[in-house]
Amino acid sequence: MTTPDDPFANPDQPGQQPPAYGQQPPAYGQQPGYPPPTPYGQPAAGGWQGPPLAGWGLRVQSSFIDYFGPAILGSLVQLFISRPLGLLISLAAFGWAIYNAYQSGLTGQSYGKKIAGTRLLREVDGQVIGGGLGIGRYFLHILDAIPCYLGFLWPLWDGKKQTFADKIAKSVVIVG
Repeated sequence: MTTPDDPFANPDQPGQQPPAYGQQPPAYGQQPGYPPPTPYGQPAAGGWQGPPLAGWGLRVQSSFIDYFGPAILGSLVQLFISRPLGLLISLAAFGWAIYNAYQSGLTGQSYGKKIAGTRLLREVDGQVIGGGLGIGRYFLHILDAIPCYLGFLWPLWDGKKQTFADKIAKSVVIVG
């Protein structure tokens, strides 16, 4: 029985007794009234648990630097200067995009993500996703474009700010 000056008394849960002599207390996270611990990156009852997620604006900024900037440059050269040179620059832009996707998966940051201050991580444990999955995620963005580019806008209202490609690859983009 606890008394008002008992150090084991819990004012939030009246009548709760400390374990009797020789008995084990409940395991960590199993105490009544407390939610169980959540693994890193797994959504708890309130949503994402982990570093702050990158907003849509930062994601667009890094994408523009990584993919759209070089592609636009290749198209402009092809249109105004020289078709063969423009095609060569367009191929170089595609190679740059694949390289950036590989770096994004391998290190968590492509060139554009470094400038924007974002990082690509696995949703489950917060580690980098790997170069191969980084390239695979790049091609999965095709699925973001199929339904009228809706997948690219999905981070605006999604709880984990993920595109369709992120959901399939089980990745998140964080600030940092």
